[in-house]
Amino acid sequence: MVGDLGGEGPSVVTVHVTGFKKFHGVAENPTEKIVGNLKSFVEKKGLPKNLVLGSCTVLETAGQGALGTLYKVLESAIAERENGSSAQGQIHFGVNSGATRFALENQAVNEATFRCPDELGWKPQTTLPVNELTKSLRKTGYDVMPSDDAGRFVCNYVYYHSLRFAEQHGIKSLFVHVPLFLTIDEEMHFVASLLEALAVLN
Repeated sequence: MVGDLGGEGPSVVTVHVTGFKKFHGVAENPTEKIVGNLKSFVEKKGLPKNLVLGSCTVLETAGQGALGTLYKVLESAIAERENGSSAQGQIHFGVNSGATRFALENQAVNEATFRCPDELGWKPQTTLPVNELTKSLRKTGYDVMPSDDAGRFVCNYVYYHSLRFAEQHGIKSLFVHVPLFLTIDEEMHFVASLLEALAVLN
């Protein structure tokens, strides 16, 4: 994936995963469960041979509260890469309580009121093949769509900073919105399918 999907980058990619804690209106955030259960799930199910699970971190659902922890995750990924480890990438999970399906986010915006590029025409976007990932996940039976709107709350804020960091440091980043009503089993199997789709495209 997150190394150089579709390119000629390193064959092994370490994926670092984040989710969020509860927030107003969502007393139990499914992404916190995803992150909390991912290591044990991967130990049982395994991962494609070219993917390695890195850190699994739960962020505060607050802009400044999330940012310090996010940058620690991002900077540790760069340090690992510089120490001769595999390529590094990020998958961020957030909940959209009004959604009925998964959404792979194409972009984030650097403002909080309306969608547009900044004054220099820059708008951070993922370099991952979101449409191909969407098609692959649909073939496995998941109701998933590409999205160009990560909202205007902490999800967008985190994704914006992650994409900007990724662009500066030559790594990849993807944000995935999950619906509120799914069971943890459904969520974990979706994550496994997403990782498998990323591995195929790497």
